[in-house]
Amino acid sequence: MASSCMILQRGIATSCVCHGKRNFRKFLLYNKRGSRAFKEQQAKNPDPDIPIDKRGVKDTGYKRGDEWVHVPEMVPELIVPSLEGFTLKPYVSYRVQNVKSPRFSAHRLFDALYAKKIKEDFEKGELDENGEPLNPSEYEKLTPQEAKDNAGKTGSDIFQLSRRS
Repeated sequence: MASSCMILQRGIATSCVCHGKRNFRKFLLYNKRGSRAFKEQQAKNPDPDIPIDKRGVKDTGYKRGDEWVHVPEMVPELIVPSLEGFTLKPYVSYRVQNVKSPRFSAHRLFDALYAKKIKEDFEKGELDENGEPLNPSEYEKLTPQEAKDNAGKTGSDIFQLSRRS
């Protein structure tokens, strides 16, 4: 006689839901993915759709067809200044007092550059009848355009030029 009673069981699956599939956009594996043949092919003729991550290192030339053209000017140089006779210490204490200076205006700039020279020229009598100096300094010899060009050169403290026509 066969039993018609069945025993129901509930199973628990412990396998990964993804079944081994991973989202590789989540893992930062630069220049690591791909088979050995793909990497060899990328080394010989890189695919522009799959960029090679250089980790911040800049090229020292450029490719012309299949040929690499080395440019000596693109090789970075480390320029270290000579600190011979340098008396300042490299560390500034956090306890140093905060120095507040007023905003540098055109009036203060004039006082810093020109006022002393004009006063000395006046006292020595080195001004002509129009008030122009007889012995002008290098700054006084500049034309307005030359002064504007010097102010716009690299290293000046004018970062944005506002042009008014």
